[in-house]
Amino acid sequence: MSTDTPLTERDVEYTHDGTRMIGLLVAPVTASSEAPLPGILLVHDAFGLGEDMTATARRYAQLGYAVFAADVWGERTQPTEGSQIGPLIGSMVSDRERWMGRMAAAHAAMVAQPEVDAAAIAAAGYCFGGSSALEFARTGGEVRGAIGIHAGLDLLDSDWSAPGPVERVLICTGSADPMATSDQRDALQDALTGAGVDWETDLYSGAQHAFTNPKSDLPGMPPGVGYDARASQRAWDSTARFLADLLTPASA
Repeated sequence: MSTDTPLTERDVEYTHDGTRMIGLLVAPVTASSEAPLPGILLVHDAFGLGEDMTATARRYAQLGYAVFAADVWGERTQPTEGSQIGPLIGSMVSDRERWMGRMAAAHAAMVAQPEVDAAAIAAAGYCFGGSSALEFARTGGEVRGAIGIHAGLDLLDSDWSAPGPVERVLICTGSADPMATSDQRDALQDALTGAGVDWETDLYSGAQHAFTNPKSDLPGMPPGVGYDARASQRAWDSTARFLADLLTPASA
């Protein structure tokens, strides 16, 4: 699909356990209830659903997908300091039922949109969002594939004995990411193999955590975080290929 394909965008409000969330639907204008498109459940990084993630949603939509950007923090909360991020992530990891409940609520809001083909959905996320996509697949989320881009593998539970219908997983990670160590990568790959899930790990030499985000190089960022333009492009290329292979009908 052309990079100048006209897109439709709208906010979509939904709730979970009394918290209002404001997701964003971005899709080619050609999508309709008569001809819905494969969908991407896009999950933001620790900084929330802001301008950067909106631009990412548009980029996926330009590939021909109906994209639903989730609002896991709720109320479009967008942290601006590290001191705000830790408690938000901690509140999810310490209460996985709430964390996955918010993911399920986003999925339900997504499949209710006429542009989305509910039978052809993949979850994709960055940093915390990558962890969210993988956890959603692990815990029974109705997605055919999951993509974790510089996901915090340290946030994941290890039990893949009863995953959902997920068929394939793509992990794009850096060799110097302290939140995705070699031991953590090995454990995840072994768990996926044991669960019968087809997986691919793309490991980028020297890349650190959050390598797709130029803001990772701003002053005050913690050690082990850094932007890497080449790794970012390679991850995008792998993601586009993975999605085309997973969601494009054989007859297309």
